[in-house]
Amino acid sequence: MNKRRVGSEKEARAAKYLEEAGMQILARNFRCRQGEIDLVAADGDVVVFVEVKYRKNAGWGLPEEAVTARKMQRISRTAEFFYARYQLPPDTPCRFDVIAIEGDTLRYYRDAFSFMG
Repeated sequence: MNKRRVGSEKEARAAKYLEEAGMQILARNFRCRQGEIDLVAADGDVVVFVEVKYRKNAGWGLPEEAVTARKMQRISRTAEFFYARYQLPPDTPCRFDVIAIEGDTLRYYRDAFSFMG
């Protein structure tokens, strides 16, 4: 199985997890020049930007460890573009979450990091 297909399957699993938690998926693989956000969801009136990381096992480190400061900055810039693209009011609350999948284990980090503008 190729990496893109595995990534798509893990993102689908993450989206299902969020939907079962009561969130609505607004976008998958939102892309712009600034970067990409795996999932964008609505949790009530909060826009949630979700990074999904997968590792088959911990041999290369935990998946959540791959969300570096540089990655957080890129996600933050992409989130700004999302706000502009969909003309969201600047006071619309948002949150940055991470879903780490290691093998068959899913770990959810709500409010994993703050906006890094």
